[in-house]
Amino acid sequence: MRSYKIFCGSAHPDFGAEISKYLDIVLSNASVTRFSDGEINVQIKESVRGKDIFIIQPTCAPTNDNLMELLIMTDALKRSAANSINAVVPYFGYARQDRKAAPRVPISAKLVANLIQNAGINRLITMDLHAGQIQGFFDIPVDNLYGSIVFRDYIKAKHFGNPIVASPDIGGVSRARYFADKLGLDLVIVDKKRERANESEVMNIIGDVSGKDVILVDDMIDTAGTMCKAADVLKSRGAKSVMAIGTHPVLSGPAFERIEKSALDEIVVTNSIPLRAQSKKIKVLSVVPLFAEVIRRIHHSESVNSLFI
Repeated sequence: MRSYKIFCGSAHPDFGAEISKYLDIVLSNASVTRFSDGEINVQIKESVRGKDIFIIQPTCAPTNDNLMELLIMTDALKRSAANSINAVVPYFGYARQDRKAAPRVPISAKLVANLIQNAGINRLITMDLHAGQIQGFFDIPVDNLYGSIVFRDYIKAKHFGNPIVASPDIGGVSRARYFADKLGLDLVIVDKKRERANESEVMNIIGDVSGKDVILVDDMIDTAGTMCKAADVLKSRGAKSVMAIGTHPVLSGPAFERIEKSALDEIVVTNSIPLRAQSKKIKVLSVVPLFAEVIRRIHHSESVNSLFI
């Protein structure tokens, strides 16, 4: 079978190193530098002719730099006669702008999808897209992996006395319900009113949480405003404990300060993007084995979906 190579951009080098170690393959060599004005310069340092290539590069902050680096590296590989180019993007930036939520606004997720395809990427591997329909923005195969596979075992190991899953907003109900079904738990909903981007006001709890261990489920935690306010309301309604689960620890702005002061007992995230600071309340689970296995299966033309059944 045609051999493959793994390259890693500068967004999350530890993640790339761990995947290559897991797969027992040497991480391929690419030089990523910048001109004095900040423009990105990429040079592939080894032959990739006829190879299947996997580029590991989450488009996390700084999102624009990391996205451009992915596109430029793709162009370099395409012009070096790689057989196929697979983008491993654990966190897909601009995913929140997936529709026209107001007049005269962009659909940035579709724009990014166009950029990725036009650059020459043949397949996208990502995890817990903010909106599942973003897969339809692409005309190439998209593997949207489920972070719930790593959270499920962690939750079971906690041996909660009376657990229940909660969605932090109406928009995340389908995601939370999927997680609740996997664990065989009931679901409650936090009904909130968002006044503006990155700010939210919790209004009501749909369901009974009295005496229960609540597990808040979301795809990402950005400024942590939603999670922290939801935890406060859940505790005021009698919740015994509140754990927040968020696949992508964006944690921008005042997130860490809010988390430390909040009623949250624990926050569980993955290493899909680098954690920019540490907190005693934050537990990081590795999704390296999951992505490594998916890379192996794609290269060997095996089923990816069977991992989640």
